[in-house]
Amino acid sequence: MRKKECFYLGKIAKKFSFKGELLVYLDTDEPELYENMESVFVEFNKDLIPFFIEHSNLHKNDFLRVKFEDVDTEEEADKLIGCEIYLPLKMLPKLEGNKFYFHEVIGFEIEDKRLGVFGKIVSINDTTAQPLFEVVNGTVEILVPMIDQFLVKIDRENKKVIMDLPEGLVEMYL
Repeated sequence: MRKKECFYLGKIAKKFSFKGELLVYLDTDEPELYENMESVFVEFNKDLIPFFIEHSNLHKNDFLRVKFEDVDTEEEADKLIGCEIYLPLKMLPKLEGNKFYFHEVIGFEIEDKRLGVFGKIVSINDTTAQPLFEVVNGTVEILVPMIDQFLVKIDRENKKVIMDLPEGLVEMYL
């Protein structure tokens, strides 16, 4: 399994017991969806390695207490602390309406109700306080804030994100 075929689920935060149990921080709004997984991919030395789960249960909202097969000691568990956890993209719950995954809209055209199509989404910058669509129009990069009030529709069929942006926001780049 390659990393580009997976999504980031979380990170192994710390040991839970002396029997090899670990606490995994889940980076999701719905941790309960991931409580009964059979396996996950652990990024170890830049490779994704499948780990099978003996048992798991939610722990304090955002954590999953996990016991992996063949991880039976503190020493074995220590080696995994800090490793990232991934699952195949096909395991993501389907979103509908105007909810979307960031990776899902890469390559979509972006359209303003007033201006029409003004570029293609090439990536999403979520390192800022407000996530931004990074849009390319020819050689110009346009940063568009991902604000719910601006979002009109995610048109999956036509691969478009339709927005109602404030006047001047796009024009200042063009």
